Amino acid sequence: MKKSLYTKLVLIMLLLIISLMAVVGAFLMNEIRSFYLEDFYQKMKDVFENPDVAATLYSAADNDINSAPSQMADILNAYSGQLGIDSRSRNYYILWGETGSVLLRSDTGTENLSITTNIMTAINGQTGYISDQSKPYMDVAIPFEGRGGHYIVYIKDNKTAVQKLSSALFGIIAEALFVGLIISALLSLLLAKAVVTPILSLTRAVERVAAGDFSSRLDSDAQDEIGVLTRTFNDMAGQLEKTLDDLKKSETMRKEFVANVSHELRTPITSIRSYAETLQDSGNMPEETEKEFLGVIVKESDRMTKIVQDLLMLSRFDAGSIEFAFERFSFEKSIRDAYSAMLLEAQKHNHNFTLEFKTPMTDIIGDEARIEQVLINMISNSIKYTRDGGSIDITAGQKDDVVWVSVRDNGIGIPKEDVDKVFDRFYRVDKARSRESGGTGLGLSIAKEIVNRHNGKIDLTSRQGKGTVITISLPVEGPMNEG
Repeated sequence: MKKSLYTKLVLIMLLLIISLMAVVGAFLMNEIRSFYLEDFYQKMKDVFENPDVAATLYSAADNDINSAPSQMADILNAYSGQLGIDSRSRNYYILWGETGSVLLRSDTGTENLSITTNIMTAINGQTGYISDQSKPYMDVAIPFEGRGGHYIVYIKDNKTAVQKLSSALFGIIAEALFVGLIISALLSLLLAKAVVTPILSLTRAVERVAAGDFSSRLDSDAQDEIGVLTRTFNDMAGQLEKTLDDLKKSETMRKEFVANVSHELRTPITSIRSYAETLQDSGNMPEETEKEFLGVIVKESDRMTKIVQDLLMLSRFDAGSIEFAFERFSFEKSIRDAYSAMLLEAQKHNHNFTLEFKTPMTDIIGDEARIEQVLINMISNSIKYTRDGGSIDITAGQKDDVVWVSVRDNGIGIPKEDVDKVFDRFYRVDKARSRESGGTGLGLSIAKEIVNRHNGKIDLTSRQGKGTVITISLPVEGPMNEG
């Protein structure tokens, strides 16, 4: 039968109290026996090793056998208080020193005494002070030899007082044990409740997490191990919930990404196939039309190549396998080169295309080619999404150890609800115009990856119909020195 933790804690507490009381009881009982034994022999020595007492007993032993025992008994009666003689548990005996037979006694018994080790020692002329805690009695035997004969003063204690005290102490211990068990039972119940209740709450919460409910949280202000465990569980559940959400988002993004890739590749493939089949089936097509069709095929092929190249680059970013060539270069020159590269395209659309440096700029550490790729992408997007005759302004500068460049246009802008999506892969404001201009919707995703690898920031603000501002900021000393 399985026992709950609650039951185990209660049983452990009860067993602990029982064991403790048993040890204490055994210790006390043994100490009492030892105390009485030591006290008995100490009292005997205090009296019989007293020179005056010994002298009077030896003097009494000089009398004849008819009077010597009674005189010795009178002396013992005089010291009965110090000897603890009470005629019940402790008595004295005057023995004939040759045989150990009783000549006179303080109790009312008539039987002869058993010859103990101490009596035998006294018969042999030695003082018998041998103690043995295992014996049911305590005794001493002191020999006194005079002209009247050889006598032995024998004191025997049958341990009745010790046994009564032990019994009384045992009763006290039993009562204390009973009270202690009741108190310990109540305390153990409270302790078990204090320990088991939060554990049960944790168990139920873990079961909910195992069932897929990561919203479970437990309240605990305790500063003990249970409180730490509870807060750790809450952190774990929160992390699991976040991880699950991230996985769901990743799965959604993966599905959308696959769908977008399929769509983006299917469109040029369909165009290529359609124009190629037309060329194949038409045996008498005008040369001008044929060149036009071939031009469309080449254009769509280039678009497919660009999509594949961008996808490969993003894949390498995701895998962390893309290499960057970090070196010091002129960021100002890169901005001017990008401006020059896109100037003809802007003029083609009659844009007012300007460049202004707000402050002098120091050289920076970075991958020059990839930074210029980002700049071209920023300017290209502004040109694509700004109506002919619009305005595109590039401004740049430096603040402390950070350089920045902004591209501002008065183009079509981005709806407020879509601003956060501009860095998503395949996102485009005007899909029809993007395809027409060769856009893949991957440019800003790639730009963000490049800027992030430089420990920089890329920000975009936009208002639909009013235009867009995109800004990148880069550390002068490159990613190596950035926290």
